Amino acid sequence: MSKFVLTLSCPDALGIVAAVSQTLANAKMNIEESHQYGDPDSGKFFMRVGIRAQGSDSKNIFGSTFEAVATKFHMQWHLYDASIKPRTLILVSKFDHCMVDLIYRCQRGSLHMDIAAVASNHEIGRDWSENADIAYHYWPGGKEAKAENEAKLKSLVEAENIELIILARYMQILSPDITAAYSGQIINIHHSFLPSFKGAEPYSRAHARGVKMIGATAHFVTADLDEGPIISQGIEAIRHDMNVEEVIDVGRDVERRTLATAVRLYTERRVLLNGLKTVVFD
Repeated sequence: MSKFVLTLSCPDALGIVAAVSQTLANAKMNIEESHQYGDPDSGKFFMRVGIRAQGSDSKNIFGSTFEAVATKFHMQWHLYDASIKPRTLILVSKFDHCMVDLIYRCQRGSLHMDIAAVASNHEIGRDWSENADIAYHYWPGGKEAKAENEAKLKSLVEAENIELIILARYMQILSPDITAAYSGQIINIHHSFLPSFKGAEPYSRAHARGVKMIGATAHFVTADLDEGPIISQGIEAIRHDMNVEEVIDVGRDVERRTLATAVRLYTERRVLLNGLKTVVFD
């Protein structure tokens, strides 16, 4: 039997859950997991349903009958085939710890995604990528080559049918055109010292200030730098006797874990956008 995930959002109203459940039952699709949330601030309703289809034509039956329900409640919805791994592109710069971690997790089967390619403005990640049989694209040039490299990015996304772009410590700022074209499809990871420790060497500056807690934030990318909707965050305690190198090591570990969590949530279809925020069904 096939498995699917249904996600939807719409203005909150009476009878949404009943209508969804009845339509699934009519299509011989059994609910295995269900989460819903009505946001009192935005007045929107969000739902994620894990489904097991009991009939060979259940998906087609559901698709043909659910449209009337979706129209009635003004829904934005999608039915995902749970067996299909989202095609993913990883962008990385000098620091490859997050990229390596994502590759390892995919190899071990703990992340439900297919890494189609890695692209970078440095060569540092080539060996790791090619050893994992992942295509590696080197796009040098920095700001001077930004337009050219973003054209390459668009071409690669289209050619490889990329759904998700992961900025695994990619230190190039994407243009508003790119962030708009792939809204809700780009995830970034950064240290959580912003805005107190913006700029270069944030861990060294945090160490100099004697911080007691460091962290990382994974979020969707928007035209507003590092201000997109947050998906996941992680923290770790810092001791007074740690040196800068030890703080950096702890920080990188938090970044790895936080980014992997965000990617897992996205690829399992557990993240729904709610304006400047996210609804996360985990």
